[in-house]
Amino acid sequence: MARIIDGQDMNMIGGRVRALRLERGWSQQTLSDRLEVLAIYICRGSISRIEDKRRTVTDIELYGLSQVLGVPIESLFEGTGK
Repeated sequence: MARIIDGQDMNMIGGRVRALRLERGWSQQTLSDRLEVLAIYICRGSISRIEDKRRTVTDIELYGLSQVLGVPIESLFEGTGK
């Protein structure tokens, strides 16, 4: 089965997640803690791997990231210009 994205990247949102997190002045642990309030458990190490595109992201995690970062889901995808 063909992969949706080419190369070694495991997700398409890691760079935007990192940028949005840093814009807010949050640590990776802070982002993890805010997700936990929504019962979405992504440890600090997994946040790092998402940002480095070495970990996949589930749909529930994608939803949670958009909620805690306060952006529409589509704006998490790089190159959307939003």
